[in-house]
Amino acid sequence: MRFELFVASRYLRAKRRQAFIGVITAISIAGVTAGVASLVIALAINNGFRQDLQDRLIGSTAHVDLLRVREDGIKDWRSLMSRLARQPHVVAVSPSIYDQVLISRGPRARGAILKGIIPADERKVSDLLSTVKSGSVEELNPSTAQSPAGHTPGTSPDDLQAVRDRLAAMPPIILGKDMADYMGAEVGSEVLVTSPQGELTPYGLVPSYTRFRVVGIFNSNFYDYDSSWAFTSLSEGQRLEGAGDQITELEFKVDEIDRAPQIGKQLEQAAGAGFMSTNWIEQNKSLFHALNMERLVTFITIGLIVFVAALNILISLIMMVMEKTRDIAVLMSMGTRKSQIRRVFIAQGLLIGILGTAIGLVVGYGLAWAGGHYRLFALAPEVYSIDYVPFAPRALDGIWIAAVAIGISLLATIYPSWSAARILPAEALRYE
Repeated sequence: MRFELFVASRYLRAKRRQAFIGVITAISIAGVTAGVASLVIALAINNGFRQDLQDRLIGSTAHVDLLRVREDGIKDWRSLMSRLARQPHVVAVSPSIYDQVLISRGPRARGAILKGIIPADERKVSDLLSTVKSGSVEELNPSTAQSPAGHTPGTSPDDLQAVRDRLAAMPPIILGKDMADYMGAEVGSEVLVTSPQGELTPYGLVPSYTRFRVVGIFNSNFYDYDSSWAFTSLSEGQRLEGAGDQITELEFKVDEIDRAPQIGKQLEQAAGAGFMSTNWIEQNKSLFHALNMERLVTFITIGLIVFVAALNILISLIMMVMEKTRDIAVLMSMGTRKSQIRRVFIAQGLLIGILGTAIGLVVGYGLAWAGGHYRLFALAPEVYSIDYVPFAPRALDGIWIAAVAIGISLLATIYPSWSAARILPAEALRYE
């Protein structure tokens, strides 16, 4: 197709007798560029949200959770934990107990999920404890010595020692950063934890109240956790729950996160009757489904820009055929075949599509890289769970975006090329 490409490129570069044909051609290239760049950026944002949320979820939660179906908790959890830790694909296992509580300090209070843990086991299945920047996770270990409170100006030594003794007797707790900021708490502060799992009295169920000492503050940059999660030791969680020596669930880290549902079924069978499992995919199924729907709608919506650009290519080629009727007739009279004439205008449309696609890919990937590298767009973390717009451009997306854009441009050349090949040289040159 060297001849066809040569003629097509000359037609694109040649000066127009009718200037608006050149304008429409430029608009066609700009339309393809805008559509391709917009798709690259939109899909990079979608991929960024998916990847960022998935990384945060996988790092902050267990891959598989095992719990009782009808009973409130797992009583023989130590032997069960030891047995299941030897199952295939299990990397680590950790016991935990959950409680819905109200945490307050002075006039400010916030509902929270209090999780009782064994720090050494929790670190193996979750990364949340690794985000503790203030204080120490080791304070949750029963054997760790309690840290005394700092000196308060104007306090006598006897009063200061009494405050230290009172705080040292309090159970430890680790708060999320947003929750701590809301309540004005810091390491060494005292918070009141109210649990609905209280005592049954003649007046009904009375909630239990326990004062905790803040020994650490974690910052995962995931608003859902930083604003509503707290950690304490497993023994304190059991005491607050009033359920004795039992846990809510066993949490597992597995070696193949994409096979978490299948591994969960295997753990159910190994645990025996009365157990059920859930996993990170099931727990966030609606979130990832929404992201998939957003990706589809984004592609359809922004793809209309490429479709409009294809219409511009169609119009510009039709007008090009009308302008070059005499030239086409001369070429055909000199022996050029109809198939070659068709390929000239197909090549011209493809050149417009390829040029617009190439510019669009460069612009799209450049803007996506800049947006992700410099975090140009801030978000409200209480709404989107993260504080910036993440960009994650993928090469595979660029390949199929380019294929779709060039394919649409190719379709737009079918009628103009067919129309050009139907020109009769004798009729076109009769009045020349």
